[in-house]
Amino acid sequence: MRKLHVSNIPQETSEASLRAMFSTFGHVRSIKVATDIFTGKCRGAAFIEMEIPDGWAAIAVLDGKRLADSDNPLRVRFEHTFGSRGFKRR
Repeated sequence: MRKLHVSNIPQETSEASLRAMFSTFGHVRSIKVATDIFTGKCRGAAFIEMEIPDGWAAIAVLDGKRLADSDNPLRVRFEHTFGSRGFKRR
């Protein structure tokens, strides 16, 4: 399992809509949407945990896709994991 970082998400996006969008590529283990603490609206980013092959499929299809209510294209990438000294773990 690895986490995908999804950015440029519209404010109206909910966890359920993201789950529906990403579950077409495989099993979604967890979703964490970054929300504003005062309004409860999406801040434009989310972390989605999926199996690696399913994540690659989601990246291939959804990265750069424009949603109907957004001017900015989605950005879907695997989350960077860094060790204690700032070096990328392999």
